Amino acid sequence: MRHYVLLLISFLLIFSHFQTESFARDMDGCLTCHQYQGLVRPGMNNGQKILHIDEEKYVQSPHGKLSCRQCHTNLNKIPHTGETRVECNTQCHTSPKDKIMLKTYDYSSLHKKEQAYIDKLHDPTSCRICHPLYPHGKSKLVRALLNMHTGFMYCEACHIKRDMFGPLTYDWASSDFAIFVGQPYGTRYNPQAIDAKELEHNLARITVLNTVMGEKRSRINIWDTHMAREYLEKESSMSPVEKKEQMAFFHRDIARNDLSVACDECHSDKSILDFQQLGFTDKKTRELININLKGLVSKYETFHLPQIFPR
Repeated sequence: MRHYVLLLISFLLIFSHFQTESFARDMDGCLTCHQYQGLVRPGMNNGQKILHIDEEKYVQSPHGKLSCRQCHTNLNKIPHTGETRVECNTQCHTSPKDKIMLKTYDYSSLHKKEQAYIDKLHDPTSCRICHPLYPHGKSKLVRALLNMHTGFMYCEACHIKRDMFGPLTYDWASSDFAIFVGQPYGTRYNPQAIDAKELEHNLARITVLNTVMGEKRSRINIWDTHMAREYLEKESSMSPVEKKEQMAFFHRDIARNDLSVACDECHSDKSILDFQQLGFTDKKTRELININLKGLVSKYETFHLPQIFPR
């Protein structure tokens, strides 16, 4: 209860300070999470659900003057997986003609112009042979937030077994070719190029390196890629024991991190990443260290959205 009261007071202070039309529309703080490009969760039939909302494009859309919960009427907590259906005839579209139209309306078309994510990414690593582009799906609370990191770092940057390789360093890797839907985002140039130019379909990501005999070597696994392809071809004929052995081999350097540990490893004063050395400004470094989502995802199983203003 104490945490809830403190959060409620924080919300009130924030909204009383920013009295703009934009914040009035987002009175429930939905864009605290949904503002991030690449926010994707697994969807039905092996598809994906895109959760990013570009505020500026939303404002310019036909529904731009409405708050989110005027349409998503049953949202009152986080996570709200499975509870995001739209009800268009509760406050609007109440005429008989509109109700008939809504029976066949394609709701999946809503927000299409307001979303940005990576549709295809040239990734030569062994991870991508088996894992999808947006691989996190286990935790309903944070799966989309974790998937968002696809556009900024390689898997091993977070999942490497650090005690196996001694001191590790982090840097930008050469750009991969990416096809974006919506506005391209991330670092869109080759950081290793002398004359670096931002290119629409390039995407640089943070890599992890260790030092071997005085030479820095990438720990991003591209050496098992061919074997991973062979494994997929033979997987259906393998015994459970053989599959287990193969999985142990491919994941021999990979660690699964507890959520709170994973967040604090990067987003804290003791971050494993030197944000300034990576080229981030002082302001952006502070934002990344003190990002406002960290406490929400690490302290709460369920967070009930406060009703601050009357509708």
